[in-house]
Amino acid sequence: MKFTLSWLREHLETSASLDDILLALNAIGLEVEGVEDPAAKLEGFRIAKVLTAAPHPQADKLQVLSVDAGEGPLQVVCGAPNARAGLVGVFGLPGATVPANGMVLRVAAIRGVESNGMMCSTRELELGDDHDGIIELPADAPVGTAYADWAGLGDPVIDVSITPNRQDCMGVRGIARDLAAKGVGTLKPLHDVYRMESLNPIAGGGAGPDVRTDDVEGCPAFFAQGVSGVTNGAAPEWMARRLKAIGQKPISMLVDITNFVSIDLGRPLHVYDRAKLSGGLVARRAREGEQVLALNGKTYTLDETMTVIADERQVHDIAGIMGGEDSGVSDTTTDVLIECAYFTPEAIARTGQKLGITSDARQRFERGVDPAFLDEGLAIATRLVLDHCGGSPSAVTRAGEPPVAPRQVSYDPATCLALAGVDVVGDQQRDILARLGFTVTVEAPGRWSVTIPSWRRDIDGPADLVEEVVRIVGLEHVPSTPLPRAPGVARPTATPAQLVERKVRRMAASRGLNEAINWSFLSEKEAASVGGGDWTLANPISDELKVMRPSLLPGLLSAARRNSDRGATSIRLFEVGRRYFHAADGNSEERPTVGLVLAGERTPRGWQSGKAQPFTPYDAKAEALALLAAAGAPVANLQMMGDAGASWHPGQSGTLRLGPKTVLAEYGVLHPLLAKEFGLSGTVVAAQIFLDAIPAKRKAGFMRTPYAPPALQAVKRDFAFLVPQALEADALVRAVRGADKKSIVDARLFDVFTGVGVDDGMKSLAIEVTLQPGEKSFTEEELGAISAAVVKAAEKLGGSLRG
Repeated sequence: MKFTLSWLREHLETSASLDDILLALNAIGLEVEGVEDPAAKLEGFRIAKVLTAAPHPQADKLQVLSVDAGEGPLQVVCGAPNARAGLVGVFGLPGATVPANGMVLRVAAIRGVESNGMMCSTRELELGDDHDGIIELPADAPVGTAYADWAGLGDPVIDVSITPNRQDCMGVRGIARDLAAKGVGTLKPLHDVYRMESLNPIAGGGAGPDVRTDDVEGCPAFFAQGVSGVTNGAAPEWMARRLKAIGQKPISMLVDITNFVSIDLGRPLHVYDRAKLSGGLVARRAREGEQVLALNGKTYTLDETMTVIADERQVHDIAGIMGGEDSGVSDTTTDVLIECAYFTPEAIARTGQKLGITSDARQRFERGVDPAFLDEGLAIATRLVLDHCGGSPSAVTRAGEPPVAPRQVSYDPATCLALAGVDVVGDQQRDILARLGFTVTVEAPGRWSVTIPSWRRDIDGPADLVEEVVRIVGLEHVPSTPLPRAPGVARPTATPAQLVERKVRRMAASRGLNEAINWSFLSEKEAASVGGGDWTLANPISDELKVMRPSLLPGLLSAARRNSDRGATSIRLFEVGRRYFHAADGNSEERPTVGLVLAGERTPRGWQSGKAQPFTPYDAKAEALALLAAAGAPVANLQMMGDAGASWHPGQSGTLRLGPKTVLAEYGVLHPLLAKEFGLSGTVVAAQIFLDAIPAKRKAGFMRTPYAPPALQAVKRDFAFLVPQALEADALVRAVRGADKKSIVDARLFDVFTGVGVDDGMKSLAIEVTLQPGEKSFTEEELGAISAAVVKAAEKLGGSLRG
């Protein structure tokens, strides 16, 4: 929600400074996301007068000007067709930055002629779209004055983040009301702001427009008034300036009035060209397959769950979301119908999500506009049309009834201390609630009846009233009170699963990985890239966060891309989170998982290493094994099997399993198409560790088995076997380790060789075997027997001892 400081002061009588207002906004829960001073970007641009203009000696379309910006003549080369002697315009001094393109002006030679700055157009200063010539100011504009000061552009633009429950602050007046309740100023009467004697509907001649509502569930109330004989032109300068300041492009007087009222009061409106309508307008459910050409130029196909505004011939408006192109006003419009309706927030939200349309009207209607503000909103819009476009109003037509039944909450002022820990006296609480628009009736000591204002649909009970009081008083007054602690030694509160995740986090961090925390939601496209998700949200906060993630990889890949875009050369990310699936009973199932992504350079280039080295699937496997060990998995018993699936590079991935069915981890090089889809280049390796698949440890006592180092030194023997090319090294290592479980304590692969001396279809695998003697050293006969058992185990897999 953006607005200017002067716009706010139209509703708020205050002498507070900008800084005081910003502090108050943050204090009452309206977080200030940013403040932009338009005058700051125009620093270095002054009003200047062209003294002389002569042709450029080397270019037909350029002129050499002599410009006075208040400090004497300067020579400037200019290509604008309207540049001439006597013109007063805007001049950019050397050192100024052109807002439109970020170019810093310098003294430079243009086609051999020195130029000291630039005469500017409105587009270059981002003040409009005109680029045909330089800005022409009145002849009496003071030369040498800063242009921003003279043009009154020093009006800060405040950007406030409005939480979904504060629909009343989706207009400047609602924000002003909150600030007045905080004590920053006084809220002006609305009829004074709009200079109207009253906000009662404007009386008109003749019958009101023919409108009705046949969908009372989606559109409970449809009010309208016609104005004939209007002249649609440009909006007045004050209105256009405010709209442009917050990023709205002025279109025409009639359209700008609706946009202005929507932002000023949080009340969306729509204006129809009556000449383009066939018969009356009706709010009804769309028919399956009906289409409408919206104002954004796109055609939308509707279904019977959506509320629309239509005439006898066609649909003209996706109700509460976006108007139609076919009935929009234009420069030739003379008769208009002003719509001021109330649409059910839930219906608007469902329609907007289905069609994927985001608009200012949708943002306000789906949060809930004030249902009691239809007559006043229509009166204000009609007054603005009459004042700026002329014409004669008709009577007002009111179809349906808005949901304005009063709502009361029983409230005990002592609840504030009980819930928030802040002791606010009753009179102060009542005053705060009154300034926020609540009506308080004291029925008895400790028993109030509070009537909720129509614009606060978020208020439901006493706890909400406490929140209103406390945020106005100040959250800094809420005491920090520790929870009571029972005497004695505190019992551990972490569950076994939480302890496992804690160990995994520490291990990952100790190995140089950086933890990422991503959303548990993905877009449908991201979810499809890893096989699709089981759960889709009915009411997501964004279409990009719609599917409960079936994998941690999309979030990590997006984080990797963001890091890469910002210059990171070696990306090592991990995340501990949940994946979401359908359970056998139809409910959701959360599976704890660890994901990791390695991208970019494993080692940087150097004089010893040469070129930078990328990550390999063995790096992902090593990380997966280390994290599995930290999680308590029986790493020594794991088997490496096959490719990991469609998301992985064929032949460069695998799984770690306990038996053929229990998959503990998957790892390897990601499929190039998947990496490309997330904007990553080069080799990207990853792994996912499924913590829920790790078998639980058997219960044991608190005593740990004492460490007893072996009394005798271990013996190591190397074996080289010729095995079929297709045999996995992991299978051979496990077979060797199991040849003599009592004596062999470790076996590891240390060499792989193919080439001269090795037959085609075969490879040489060299394994280091560690033997641990018990009470006495091995004899030669015992070592020979163990070696024979190792060779026999290899032969069972088709291997033979290499000579």
